Amino acid sequence: MRLLRSNLAVIVAGLLAATPAFAQPAAAGPEPFAPEIEAFAAHDRAAPPAFCQIVFTGSSSVRFWTSLARDMAPIPVINRGFGGSQISDVNAYFDRVVGAYHPRAVVFYAGENDIHAGEGAAEAVADFERFMALKTAKLGATPVYFISLKPSKARLGEKPRQDEVNAKIRALADARADLDYIDVVPAMLEADGRPKDIFIADGLHMTPAGYALWTAVVRPVVETAAKIPCG
Repeated sequence: MRLLRSNLAVIVAGLLAATPAFAQPAAAGPEPFAPEIEAFAAHDRAAPPAFCQIVFTGSSSVRFWTSLARDMAPIPVINRGFGGSQISDVNAYFDRVVGAYHPRAVVFYAGENDIHAGEGAAEAVADFERFMALKTAKLGATPVYFISLKPSKARLGEKPRQDEVNAKIRALADARADLDYIDVVPAMLEADGRPKDIFIADGLHMTPAGYALWTAVVRPVVETAAKIPCG
């Protein structure tokens, strides 16, 4: 019996040595978007922004709005979009891309990447409701303006689920005093329902003409938000 136990111990030790992948947990990877978030922090250290500005946050449609400050001038705005992000990513970095600025209002665009990654509308909306819960816990009644998911040429097959997200967010906005829905979809479509020619070659990101359309729809809302008391 003693010999059998000894042999068994050798066999088990050999198996464990031969299969380190099972013996050791995988190392955690770096935080997603960490370089972009740190770039925001470095910018803020170099030029601390004033509180009570209007923060735009979300995915690449915000990040690539390079004319945002000019389009909204003289209303002070802060662009904290980071490319490829989903709503859950904005939630994860809430304190660093929204809360730290004590904003007068928040303009939000995300959810398109969520749908592209395979999420259902209900899951994306639940993530946005978590964003609103974070906002309420940390910023109280600060208003949020949700820009509707845009009809991109590259993602027309996903438009039915995008429309479902938009409808659910619109309904949520109808039920909340601190949430408004900004519908950019009609301005981006031709009369026959096709997306206008306002996209770069990837069919996903917009040209300056696309952002001009957004400005025409979003700026009047921002002008109203700029009159809301802050603090």
